[in-house]
Amino acid sequence: MNIRSYLSQKKSIVDKTLEKLVPPATMFPASVNEAMRYSLFAGGKRVRPILAIAAAEALGAKTSELLPLAGSLELIHTYSLIHDDLPAMDDDDFRRGRPTCHKVYGEAIAILAGDGLLNMAFEVLSDPRRIKTVSPKMLVAIINEICTASGVHGMVGGQVVDMEYEGKEIDLPTLEYIHTHKTGALIRASVRVGALYAKASEKRLKALIRYA
Repeated sequence: MNIRSYLSQKKSIVDKTLEKLVPPATMFPASVNEAMRYSLFAGGKRVRPILAIAAAEALGAKTSELLPLAGSLELIHTYSLIHDDLPAMDDDDFRRGRPTCHKVYGEAIAILAGDGLLNMAFEVLSDPRRIKTVSPKMLVAIINEICTASGVHGMVGGQVVDMEYEGKEIDLPTLEYIHTHKTGALIRASVRVGALYAKASEKRLKALIRYA
């Protein structure tokens, strides 16, 4: 299978997983559920969940129970895009060729849709009914990995520095900080999640982290 076919096949699997994870648009309160789905199914490539799946597959693991974990990474990524687009941050009117969430549903619902997706990710991650083959200790390690990558030591920190230096001259270490935290942290965590799920040896884990 070539890379294009692989990405297409895995994207379809991830999309089906996400359909099961998020509430239908008609469920009360419909406004926020519709807004979450509007952004979640706006045509993303699903790079982060696919990286988690690929890392686990590279280590020979079956990935059926990894899918909720992988899906949670996309929920977090989508939340970050909704919030990044807000007028208080990047102030974008379009995302992937469509009006951004706040342009369609208003700022308040967009903020709450982002909040909903972020919290839903951890609702999924901490639900033992979805992920039965992962030990509680390993699940806590995976949740910690994703929390760290999503928070002030990762994505949030990168966004803060990106906003603070907008329109200013910037040195290379600061630029690298922005890229490795705002974007790179969750990508790195995605690979690590797949590797941890597959019980990677220390040597293989280091190799996958270097790749990430």
